[in-house]
Amino acid sequence: MTPRQLEDPTPAEWRILSLIWEKGALSAREVIDAVEAETGWSTSTVKTLLRRLVDKGHLKTRKIGNSFLYSGVGSPMRFLRRAGDALLKRTNHVTVGPLLTHLVKSGDLSRDDLDELRSLVERLAEDAE
Repeated sequence: MTPRQLEDPTPAEWRILSLIWEKGALSAREVIDAVEAETGWSTSTVKTLLRRLVDKGHLKTRKIGNSFLYSGVGSPMRFLRRAGDALLKRTNHVTVGPLLTHLVKSGDLSRDDLDELRSLVERLAEDAE
């Protein structure tokens, strides 16, 4: 593993990763078309971001004709867990509760998500007794 492969994605790289996780494997042109109008990023900026994500080991490529298809390496949850763990390391026992409350209130949670959270909280409360 190279030192670069230990680096977490930057916010701009997260935007590209999220798109590829949502849509599946995409060509550079498809990524450019999807983010250009929304972000104003140039073609060269998007290609640089794609190259960095490949260098970091977050994306892999497959050559198709004259272009490459980019797809994610690993699951999105792996990245989200690492980001969550890093966030929790920067907090303390006094601020964890308010942080989690904020995330739950700010998230667009489905009924299933809320049911799972309720069940988790109930289990944790029973274990704490």
